[in-house]
Amino acid sequence: MDTDAGVMIDSPEGLVRLMSGLESETVCAIDTEADSLHRYKESLCLIQFAVGKDSVLIDPLVLEDMAPLGEFLKTATVWMHGADYDMTMLRREFDEISPVVYDTQIGARLLGVRKFGLANLVEHYFGVVLSKTSQKADWGKRPLSPKMTDYALNDVRYLLPMGEKIVAELREKGRYDWFVESCDAARQKVLERDESKEEPWRVQGAGRLDRKGLNYLRTLWMWRDSEAESWDRPSFMVATNRNILEWAGLLAGGKSVEFPGHYRADRRRRLDSALAKAAKDSPEGYPEKLKGLRRRRDGDFERRVNEMIAVRDRKAAELDIESSLIASRAVIETLAIGGEGSEGLLLNWQKECLGLD
Repeated sequence: MDTDAGVMIDSPEGLVRLMSGLESETVCAIDTEADSLHRYKESLCLIQFAVGKDSVLIDPLVLEDMAPLGEFLKTATVWMHGADYDMTMLRREFDEISPVVYDTQIGARLLGVRKFGLANLVEHYFGVVLSKTSQKADWGKRPLSPKMTDYALNDVRYLLPMGEKIVAELREKGRYDWFVESCDAARQKVLERDESKEEPWRVQGAGRLDRKGLNYLRTLWMWRDSEAESWDRPSFMVATNRNILEWAGLLAGGKSVEFPGHYRADRRRRLDSALAKAAKDSPEGYPEKLKGLRRRRDGDFERRVNEMIAVRDRKAAELDIESSLIASRAVIETLAIGGEGSEGLLLNWQKECLGLD
Protein backbone atom coordinates (compact mmCIF):
# COMPACT_ATOMS: atom_id res chain seq x y z
CA MET A 1 0.00 0.00 0.00
CA ASP A 2 1.37 3.38 -1.03
CA THR A 3 1.23 5.68 1.98
CA ASP A 4 3.37 8.47 0.52
CA ALA A 5 0.33 10.75 0.73
CA GLY A 6 0.65 10.61 4.53
CA VAL A 7 -1.39 9.13 7.34
CA MET A 8 -4.50 11.16 6.43
CA ILE A 9 -5.90 10.67 2.93
CA ASP A 10 -7.87 13.86 2.31
CA SER A 11 -7.51 14.54 -1.41
CA PRO A 12 -8.98 12.78 -4.49
CA GLU A 13 -5.46 12.24 -5.83
CA GLY A 14 -4.33 10.71 -2.55
CA LEU A 15 -7.26 8.28 -2.48
CA VAL A 16 -6.72 7.22 -6.11
CA ARG A 17 -3.01 6.72 -5.46
CA LEU A 18 -3.73 4.74 -2.30
CA MET A 19 -6.22 2.40 -3.94
CA SER A 20 -4.23 1.93 -7.15
CA GLY A 21 -1.25 0.88 -5.03
CA LEU A 22 -3.14 -2.10 -3.63
CA GLU A 23 -2.77 -4.09 -6.86
CA SER A 24 -3.47 -7.72 -5.94
CA GLU A 25 -4.47 -7.11 -2.31
CA THR A 26 -7.88 -8.53 -1.41
CA VAL A 27 -7.91 -8.43 2.39
CA CYS A 28 -8.12 -5.31 4.54
CA ALA A 29 -9.17 -4.11 7.97
CA ILE A 30 -11.61 -1.24 8.49
CA ASP A 31 -13.03 0.77 11.34
CA THR A 32 -15.15 3.92 11.25
CA GLU A 33 -15.74 6.95 13.42
CA ALA A 34 -18.86 9.10 13.40
CA ASP A 35 -20.08 12.14 15.32
CA SER A 36 -23.24 10.65 16.84
CA LEU A 37 -22.18 11.83 20.30
CA HIS A 38 -21.90 15.43 19.16
CA ARG A 39 -24.37 16.16 16.30
CA TYR A 40 -28.10 15.75 15.63
CA LYS A 41 -27.58 14.02 12.30
CA GLU A 42 -24.88 11.38 12.42
CA SER A 43 -22.14 11.68 9.79
CA LEU A 44 -19.35 9.32 8.80
CA CYS A 45 -16.27 11.29 9.87
CA LEU A 46 -13.35 8.92 9.46
CA ILE A 47 -12.47 5.57 7.92
CA GLN A 48 -9.48 3.70 9.31
CA PHE A 49 -8.04 1.40 6.66
CA ALA A 50 -5.27 -1.20 6.90
CA VAL A 51 -3.69 -3.56 4.39
CA GLY A 52 -0.74 -5.73 5.32
CA LYS A 53 1.33 -3.87 7.90
CA ASP A 54 0.28 -0.41 6.76
CA SER A 55 -2.63 1.65 8.05
CA VAL A 56 -4.00 5.05 7.04
CA LEU A 57 -6.94 7.33 7.74
CA ILE A 58 -9.40 8.32 5.02
CA ASP A 59 -11.36 11.56 5.45
CA PRO A 60 -14.94 11.29 4.09
CA LEU A 61 -15.74 14.80 5.35
CA VAL A 62 -13.40 16.24 2.72
CA LEU A 63 -13.56 13.64 -0.05
CA GLU A 64 -16.69 14.11 -2.15
CA ASP A 65 -15.97 11.03 -4.27
CA MET A 66 -15.26 7.85 -2.32
CA ALA A 67 -15.76 5.63 -5.38
CA PRO A 68 -12.16 4.31 -5.50
CA LEU A 69 -12.55 2.84 -2.01
CA GLY A 70 -16.05 1.61 -2.82
CA GLU A 71 -14.79 -0.25 -5.88
CA PHE A 72 -12.09 -1.98 -3.84
CA LEU A 73 -14.56 -3.01 -1.13
CA LYS A 74 -16.92 -4.63 -3.66
CA THR A 75 -14.67 -7.68 -3.85
CA ALA A 76 -12.62 -7.39 -0.65
CA THR A 77 -12.53 -9.55 2.45
CA VAL A 78 -12.81 -7.11 5.34
CA TRP A 79 -11.86 -7.61 8.98
CA MET A 80 -13.65 -5.49 11.59
CA HIS A 81 -14.26 -5.54 15.32
CA GLY A 82 -17.84 -5.30 16.55
CA ALA A 83 -18.75 -4.99 12.89
CA ASP A 84 -22.47 -4.18 13.05
CA TYR A 85 -22.03 -0.42 13.41
CA ASP A 86 -19.20 -0.17 10.87
CA MET A 87 -21.10 -2.26 8.33
CA THR A 88 -24.10 0.02 8.83
CA MET A 89 -22.00 3.12 8.21
CA LEU A 90 -20.38 1.64 5.08
CA ARG A 91 -23.76 0.52 3.76
CA ARG A 92 -25.03 4.09 4.09
CA GLU A 93 -21.95 5.42 2.31
CA PHE A 94 -21.68 2.87 -0.52
CA ASP A 95 -25.16 1.29 -0.53
CA GLU A 96 -23.58 -2.16 -0.16
CA ILE A 97 -21.30 -4.20 2.09
CA SER A 98 -18.24 -6.22 1.12
CA PRO A 99 -19.07 -9.86 0.27
CA VAL A 100 -17.04 -11.20 3.20
CA VAL A 101 -16.83 -9.45 6.56
CA TYR A 102 -15.04 -11.18 9.44
CA ASP A 103 -15.54 -9.92 12.98
CA THR A 104 -12.76 -10.43 15.55
CA GLN A 105 -15.30 -9.97 18.35
CA ILE A 106 -17.42 -12.87 17.10
CA GLY A 107 -14.32 -15.02 16.70
CA ALA A 108 -13.03 -14.26 20.19
CA ARG A 109 -16.41 -15.03 21.79
CA LEU A 110 -16.60 -18.36 19.97
CA LEU A 111 -13.22 -19.15 21.52
CA GLY A 112 -14.60 -18.45 24.99
CA VAL A 113 -12.92 -15.09 25.56
CA ARG A 114 -15.03 -13.19 28.11
CA LYS A 115 -13.44 -9.74 27.76
CA PHE A 116 -13.80 -9.12 24.03
CA GLY A 117 -13.52 -5.34 23.60
CA LEU A 118 -10.85 -4.36 21.08
CA ALA A 119 -8.49 -3.07 23.77
CA ASN A 120 -9.01 -6.30 25.75
CA LEU A 121 -8.16 -8.44 22.73
CA VAL A 122 -5.10 -6.38 21.76
CA GLU A 123 -3.78 -6.84 25.28
CA HIS A 124 -4.74 -10.54 25.25
CA TYR A 125 -3.03 -11.34 21.94
CA PHE A 126 -0.18 -8.81 21.80
CA GLY A 127 0.40 -7.64 25.37
CA VAL A 128 -0.18 -4.03 24.30
CA VAL A 129 -2.31 -1.69 26.43
CA LEU A 130 -4.20 0.80 24.26
CA SER A 131 -5.26 4.24 25.41
CA LYS A 132 -9.02 4.91 25.54
CA THR A 133 -8.72 8.69 25.94
CA SER A 134 -10.21 9.53 22.51
CA GLN A 135 -13.11 7.07 22.72
CA LYS A 136 -15.73 9.85 22.92
CA ALA A 137 -13.86 12.48 20.94
CA ASP A 138 -15.55 14.74 18.39
CA TRP A 139 -14.43 13.11 15.14
CA GLY A 140 -16.09 15.85 13.10
CA LYS A 141 -13.44 18.39 14.12
CA ARG A 142 -10.35 19.08 12.05
CA PRO A 143 -7.45 18.82 12.34
CA LEU A 144 -7.29 15.66 14.42
CA SER A 145 -4.90 15.85 17.33
CA PRO A 146 -1.91 13.48 17.33
CA LYS A 147 -3.55 11.59 20.19
CA MET A 148 -6.77 11.12 18.19
CA THR A 149 -4.80 10.06 15.10
CA ASP A 150 -2.90 7.40 17.03
CA TYR A 151 -6.10 6.19 18.72
CA ALA A 152 -7.84 5.87 15.35
CA LEU A 153 -4.96 4.00 13.72
CA ASN A 154 -4.81 1.57 16.64
CA ASP A 155 -8.38 0.55 15.84
CA VAL A 156 -7.15 -1.22 12.68
CA ARG A 157 -3.43 -1.66 13.30
CA TYR A 158 -3.86 -5.01 15.06
CA LEU A 159 -6.95 -6.44 13.34
CA LEU A 160 -5.29 -8.43 10.54
CA PRO A 161 -2.65 -10.20 12.67
CA MET A 162 -5.29 -10.70 15.38
CA GLY A 163 -7.60 -12.24 12.78
CA GLU A 164 -4.89 -14.73 11.82
CA LYS A 165 -4.45 -15.77 15.45
CA ILE A 166 -8.18 -16.11 16.01
CA VAL A 167 -8.69 -18.16 12.83
CA ALA A 168 -5.85 -20.50 13.82
CA GLU A 169 -7.45 -21.11 17.23
CA LEU A 170 -10.92 -21.55 15.73
CA ARG A 171 -9.63 -24.16 13.29
CA GLU A 172 -7.84 -25.95 16.12
CA LYS A 173 -11.08 -26.12 18.13
CA GLY A 174 -13.19 -27.07 15.10
CA ARG A 175 -15.23 -23.87 15.27
CA TYR A 176 -14.08 -22.07 12.13
CA ASP A 177 -17.26 -22.98 10.24
CA TRP A 178 -19.29 -21.58 13.15
CA PHE A 179 -17.36 -18.35 12.82
CA VAL A 180 -17.95 -18.05 9.06
CA GLU A 181 -21.65 -18.78 9.46
CA SER A 182 -22.00 -16.29 12.33
CA CYS A 183 -20.19 -13.52 10.45
CA ASP A 184 -22.26 -14.10 7.33
CA ALA A 185 -25.47 -13.95 9.38
CA ALA A 186 -24.37 -10.67 11.00
CA ARG A 187 -23.65 -9.19 7.57
CA GLN A 188 -27.03 -10.33 6.25
CA LYS A 189 -28.78 -8.80 9.24
CA VAL A 190 -27.34 -5.38 8.40
CA LEU A 191 -28.28 -5.74 4.73
CA GLU A 192 -31.87 -6.63 5.62
CA ARG A 193 -32.30 -3.98 8.31
CA ASP A 194 -34.93 -1.38 7.47
CA GLU A 195 -33.56 2.00 8.52
CA SER A 196 -36.70 3.90 7.48
CA LYS A 197 -38.46 3.23 10.77
CA GLU A 198 -42.05 4.43 10.46
CA GLU A 199 -42.58 5.02 14.17
CA PRO A 200 -39.15 5.84 15.61
CA TRP A 201 -40.75 7.10 18.82
CA ARG A 202 -41.54 3.49 19.81
CA VAL A 203 -38.30 3.19 21.77
CA GLN A 204 -37.37 0.06 23.69
CA GLY A 205 -39.68 -0.23 26.69
CA ALA A 206 -42.63 1.49 24.99
CA GLY A 207 -44.60 -1.76 25.08
CA ARG A 208 -45.09 -1.34 28.83
CA LEU A 209 -47.16 1.82 28.33
CA ASP A 210 -50.92 1.94 27.75
CA ARG A 211 -52.34 3.88 24.78
CA LYS A 212 -52.50 7.15 26.71
CA GLY A 213 -48.88 6.67 27.74
CA LEU A 214 -47.93 5.98 24.14
CA ASN A 215 -49.59 9.24 23.12
CA TYR A 216 -47.49 11.14 25.63
CA LEU A 217 -44.37 9.23 24.56
CA ARG A 218 -44.93 10.17 20.92
CA THR A 219 -45.42 13.81 21.92
CA LEU A 220 -42.28 13.83 24.06
CA TRP A 221 -40.22 12.12 21.35
CA MET A 222 -41.31 14.65 18.70
CA TRP A 223 -40.58 17.56 21.04
CA ARG A 224 -37.16 16.12 21.85
CA ASP A 225 -36.34 15.50 18.19
CA SER A 226 -37.26 19.06 17.24
CA GLU A 227 -35.16 20.50 20.06
CA ALA A 228 -32.16 18.32 19.13
CA GLU A 229 -32.37 19.28 15.46
CA SER A 230 -32.52 23.01 16.12
CA TRP A 231 -29.65 22.69 18.62
CA ASP A 232 -27.67 20.34 16.32
CA ARG A 233 -26.98 17.96 19.16
CA PRO A 234 -27.87 14.27 19.64
CA SER A 235 -31.31 13.74 21.11
CA PHE A 236 -30.02 12.17 24.32
CA MET A 237 -28.52 15.54 25.25
CA VAL A 238 -32.07 16.92 25.40
CA ALA A 239 -33.58 13.91 27.19
CA THR A 240 -32.74 10.21 27.24
CA ASN A 241 -35.12 7.45 26.17
CA ARG A 242 -35.35 6.48 29.81
CA ASN A 243 -36.42 10.03 30.66
CA ILE A 244 -39.23 10.24 28.13
CA LEU A 245 -40.49 6.75 28.98
CA GLU A 246 -40.66 7.65 32.66
CA TRP A 247 -42.31 11.00 31.98
CA ALA A 248 -44.89 9.42 29.64
CA GLY A 249 -45.85 6.87 32.27
CA LEU A 250 -46.26 9.50 34.98
CA LEU A 251 -48.28 11.82 32.75
CA ALA A 252 -50.57 9.00 31.65
CA GLY A 253 -51.21 8.20 35.30
CA GLY A 254 -52.14 11.80 36.05
CA LYS A 255 -49.02 12.40 38.12
CA SER A 256 -46.77 15.45 38.06
CA VAL A 257 -43.33 15.35 36.46
CA GLU A 258 -40.25 17.15 37.69
CA PHE A 259 -38.48 18.19 34.51
CA PRO A 260 -34.76 19.13 34.52
CA GLY A 261 -34.20 22.55 36.02
CA HIS A 262 -31.48 23.40 33.50
CA TYR A 263 -33.90 23.64 30.55
CA ARG A 264 -33.93 27.11 29.01
CA ALA A 265 -37.18 29.05 29.35
CA ASP A 266 -38.02 28.77 25.64
CA ARG A 267 -37.38 25.01 25.59
CA ARG A 268 -39.57 24.53 28.65
CA ARG A 269 -42.35 26.63 27.06
CA ARG A 270 -42.33 24.44 23.96
CA LEU A 271 -42.43 21.33 26.14
CA ASP A 272 -45.35 22.63 28.22
CA SER A 273 -47.22 23.62 25.06
CA ALA A 274 -46.73 20.17 23.47
CA LEU A 275 -47.89 18.37 26.62
CA ALA A 276 -50.92 20.64 27.04
CA LYS A 277 -51.95 19.77 23.49
CA ALA A 278 -51.42 16.04 24.12
CA ALA A 279 -53.58 16.24 27.23
CA LYS A 280 -56.51 17.36 25.07
CA ASP A 281 -56.08 14.63 22.45
CA SER A 282 -59.04 12.32 21.93
CA PRO A 283 -58.47 8.72 23.07
CA GLU A 284 -59.58 7.58 19.62
CA GLY A 285 -56.42 9.13 18.22
CA TYR A 286 -54.04 7.48 20.68
CA PRO A 287 -51.44 5.13 19.12
CA GLU A 288 -52.33 1.46 19.12
CA LYS A 289 -50.37 -0.98 21.24
CA LEU A 290 -48.35 -3.37 19.09
CA LYS A 291 -49.37 -6.97 19.41
CA GLY A 292 -46.44 -9.16 20.21
CA LEU A 293 -46.14 -12.92 20.17
CA ARG A 294 -48.22 -14.36 23.00
CA ARG A 295 -46.40 -17.02 24.94
CA ARG A 296 -48.49 -19.78 26.42
CA ARG A 297 -46.92 -19.90 29.84
CA ASP A 298 -48.44 -23.16 30.95
CA GLY A 299 -46.60 -25.95 32.68
CA ASP A 300 -45.75 -27.71 29.43
CA PHE A 301 -44.28 -24.51 27.98
CA GLU A 302 -42.12 -23.94 31.06
CA ARG A 303 -40.95 -27.56 30.95
CA ARG A 304 -39.85 -27.26 27.31
CA VAL A 305 -38.07 -23.98 28.04
CA ASN A 306 -36.25 -25.39 31.06
CA GLU A 307 -35.23 -28.52 29.16
CA MET A 308 -33.73 -26.51 26.30
CA ILE A 309 -31.98 -24.14 28.69
CA ALA A 310 -30.46 -27.13 30.50
CA VAL A 311 -29.18 -28.57 27.19
CA ARG A 312 -27.86 -25.16 26.18
CA ASP A 313 -26.07 -24.56 29.48
CA ARG A 314 -24.46 -28.01 29.52
CA LYS A 315 -23.16 -27.50 25.98
CA ALA A 316 -21.92 -23.99 26.76
CA ALA A 317 -20.04 -25.27 29.79
CA GLU A 318 -18.54 -28.08 27.70
CA LEU A 319 -17.40 -25.59 25.04
CA ASP A 320 -16.44 -22.93 27.62
CA ILE A 321 -18.43 -20.21 25.86
CA GLU A 322 -21.24 -17.93 26.98
CA SER A 323 -24.58 -19.73 26.83
CA SER A 324 -26.26 -16.75 25.11
CA LEU A 325 -24.06 -17.38 22.07
CA ILE A 326 -25.92 -20.64 21.51
CA ALA A 327 -29.38 -19.17 22.12
CA SER A 328 -30.88 -16.40 24.24
CA ARG A 329 -33.78 -17.15 26.56
CA ALA A 330 -36.11 -15.16 24.27
CA VAL A 331 -35.16 -17.38 21.32
CA ILE A 332 -35.61 -20.52 23.40
CA GLU A 333 -39.08 -19.38 24.49
CA THR A 334 -40.02 -18.79 20.85
CA LEU A 335 -38.75 -22.28 19.97
CA ALA A 336 -40.76 -23.74 22.84
CA ILE A 337 -43.92 -22.24 21.37
CA GLY A 338 -43.03 -23.68 17.97
CA GLY A 339 -44.68 -22.50 14.81
CA GLU A 340 -43.56 -22.21 11.24
CA GLY A 341 -40.10 -20.72 10.80
CA SER A 342 -39.22 -20.67 14.50
CA GLU A 343 -36.08 -22.74 13.97
CA GLY A 344 -34.96 -20.17 11.43
CA LEU A 345 -33.96 -18.10 14.44
CA LEU A 346 -30.94 -20.35 14.90
CA LEU A 347 -27.81 -20.86 12.84
CA ASN A 348 -26.85 -24.42 11.88
CA TRP A 349 -24.12 -24.67 14.50
CA GLN A 350 -26.52 -23.42 17.19
CA LYS A 351 -29.10 -26.06 16.21
CA GLU A 352 -26.35 -28.66 16.45
CA CYS A 353 -25.45 -27.53 19.97
CA LEU A 354 -29.11 -27.76 21.03
CA GLY A 355 -29.56 -31.14 19.36
CA LEU A 356 -32.08 -29.75 16.87
CA ASP A 357 -30.17 -30.52 13.68
